[in-house]
Amino acid sequence: MLLSFPKGSLLAVVILANSCSFCNGFSGINISQNIFINSSLGLKALPFDAVSVGLDTKAEGISEQACADAAAKVVRVNVPVAESVSDSKTVGISYINWKPETPKKNTLPLLLVHGFDSSCLEYRRLGPKLAALGIDTYAVDLLGWGYSQLNGVKSFSAQAKVDALAGFWSVVGEGRDVCVAGASLGGAAAIEFSAGNPDVKACVFIDAQGFVDGVGPMSKLPKFLAQAGVQVLKSTPLRSSANQMSYYDTSSYATDDALKIGRLHCLREGWDEALVSFMLDGGFYPSKKVEKIEAPSLILWGRQDNILEIEFATKFLETLPNASLKWIENCGHVPHLEQPSATAEAISTFLSSEELKLSVDMTSSDAENSNGPILVAGSLAGAALVGTTAAALLGSV
Repeated sequence: MLLSFPKGSLLAVVILANSCSFCNGFSGINISQNIFINSSLGLKALPFDAVSVGLDTKAEGISEQACADAAAKVVRVNVPVAESVSDSKTVGISYINWKPETPKKNTLPLLLVHGFDSSCLEYRRLGPKLAALGIDTYAVDLLGWGYSQLNGVKSFSAQAKVDALAGFWSVVGEGRDVCVAGASLGGAAAIEFSAGNPDVKACVFIDAQGFVDGVGPMSKLPKFLAQAGVQVLKSTPLRSSANQMSYYDTSSYATDDALKIGRLHCLREGWDEALVSFMLDGGFYPSKKVEKIEAPSLILWGRQDNILEIEFATKFLETLPNASLKWIENCGHVPHLEQPSATAEAISTFLSSEELKLSVDMTSSDAENSNGPILVAGSLAGAALVGTTAAALLGSV
């Protein structure tokens, strides 16, 4: 079956998000025992009461060493959310933290948000390079995707995802100011999280979806049809097509490994219901929130992006109050996977700018003069506020 999508179409955007960490290859293999947290396995306890996810990509036939290294770092932590998301008012969110050996002075930590139906493994090549440049880097799974909690969750809507993202940073970020970066659909989530949030001091948008609202007709489908459509999303032909669309140098990067890595999380029990929940809720609606982001922003765009129209890059520049644009040459829709060195250097230069260093210095001074920590809008009250003000919006890698 041949699949083709018009450039910039919503379906292409949705599928493409998958191809960032994307895709396929585990027919007939049950991996659920490998990727669910299980205290009986004696997995290592980590800070913030986090628990290792025990993800072994080598055992699943994935040869990429960067993926194996990243997978070994994936942990899950309970974060606060509204009762409308979970009766327990907490959900488990998975993430990777790349700690720099020599932290760059007066530099914001960086929170990376992946694309549609992807995972924190999407940043397996970028994270280590950022840490080597002195940046404390976190890649987080959006609720319902990656290796986040699936059982016992009542809603996987766009608002629930933003709630959980805010709760995550209040727990793991410990109230620090932050730079939020989002790729493709992750850009939409980053916009939702950042708009009107004074604790977000900088943003990075990587071939981001900021001007496409909702999931279109899929939100109106009867549930049984939506369930059937979701199964198609993890099919080999569709994911393979998305993989080809995502890269400029397809021979080097649109590999079987890329397909397997992206599809790995889709084999978890409950993945399909979580995705249906998101789709039927309507998705993200970021377009009217872009202009509300006052923090300095960097737009990174692959010059040969074949998924989102090039015009979207300049539209970000025109709409954001304080933004700069850098093109990533010889690169498709996923600069963090195809050109990770150039992407890391661009982000490091941005975070080292005098404007941002001054912001960090002022924040540190304010914190010293107050007798308590500065809380991110993701504390128990903040998480609810961010979630309430966040509209559902769709975007994709």
